[in-house]
Amino acid sequence: MKRLGLVIVCMLPLSLLASGFALAADDSKVKAAMQQVENGAKKIHKGKVGEGVKETAKGSGKTVSEGANSGNKVKQAVK
Repeated sequence: MKRLGLVIVCMLPLSLLASGFALAADDSKVKAAMQQVENGAKKIHKGKVGEGVKETAKGSGKTVSEGANSGNKVKQAVK
């Protein structure tokens, strides 16, 4: 259980960091993914560990992906 908590503690800042790249672009998709991470973490806290970990992982992946896509859009706009 401690390992799971450590994973969540590590993934949340990474997802927040990735979303920081999207500040200049439309960040609605990033916010939705961050909400998914938060919902997954709440499920884990309520005892639904398997379901919560799955949702947290999906949300983290989406957050990183959308953050990178938004960063690429900003980079292209600068050119």
